[in-house]
Amino acid sequence: MTVQTERPPSGPVDVVKPGGPDSGGPGPRAAARLGAFAPYLLLLPACAATVLLLGWPLLKDVLLSFQNLNMAQLIQHVTEWNGVDNYKEVLTGEDFWRVTLRSILFTAANVVLIMVLGTLVGLLLARLGRRMRVTLMIGLVLAWAMPVVAATTVYQWLFAQRFGVVNWVLDKLGWHSMADYSWTSSQMSTFFVVTVLIVWMSIPFVAINLYAATTTIPGELYEAAALDGAGAWRSFTTVTLPFLRPFLYATTFLEIIWVFKAFVQVFTINGGGPDRLTEILPVYAYIEGVGNQHYGMGAAIAVLTILILLALTAYYLRIVLKQEEDEL
Repeated sequence: MTVQTERPPSGPVDVVKPGGPDSGGPGPRAAARLGAFAPYLLLLPACAATVLLLGWPLLKDVLLSFQNLNMAQLIQHVTEWNGVDNYKEVLTGEDFWRVTLRSILFTAANVVLIMVLGTLVGLLLARLGRRMRVTLMIGLVLAWAMPVVAATTVYQWLFAQRFGVVNWVLDKLGWHSMADYSWTSSQMSTFFVVTVLIVWMSIPFVAINLYAATTTIPGELYEAAALDGAGAWRSFTTVTLPFLRPFLYATTFLEIIWVFKAFVQVFTINGGGPDRLTEILPVYAYIEGVGNQHYGMGAAIAVLTILILLALTAYYLRIVLKQEEDEL
């Protein structure tokens, strides 16, 4: 019985590679294109949420700034476009420029105090032992996590005229004239209370992040500096500060934005008083827009506030980038 078998072909055999045209999967070029678009696809939900939650209200505010919208137009559902009249009225008035200067000085004073004290607390965290560090960090986190309105209410109690803890302590220490002192009766004392509140709420963010940044500094650098005879101050300026400088730049940028728009603290403490002497731009926009029912005027002030904040941050970033180029 003879069995015939077929000889295999003598030529080369075609091998189908994975991802080829017959495999049903994407080819190498398609996979590369898909990988290039993957980061943008991941960013798409966040960008969409930002446009929806921030972009649309901003657009409505810009449109409102070109309208004459008071209570009468609001009740009658009438839209009156007045062009740039709101901006002309705001920019030609003395109140806007006075409040703008006050806001810039207020922001500068708070940011300087926040960065200096926050840096010192962050360096202290790096020096403490584990138990003391954990205890201090718990206190910082609790201060940082407290809601703004709740923290402001606590400070109102602390600095209350009749039953405030601050006046009671000062009276017991010998300053008897402070027993019934009203901290919101003058411009400087009101700003003092607001500044203490804002600095107290902002120090934890700076301190904890600064401590986290110090943990990335190699210990060999401190050992080398000690061998060269460097003291504590020289080790800080030659080793610690260069590593922390990018963090300090970024944190200062964030604190400028946060302090400049500190509406809740200023408005809740005294409503911008006394006699509107503690108004900053966000409070000024709210009082003119909602308080005086000049909604178009308030929207114009809000848009100008955003532009001023963008100008300040752009100027700060320009200084930072110039310093980094000089270092290189």
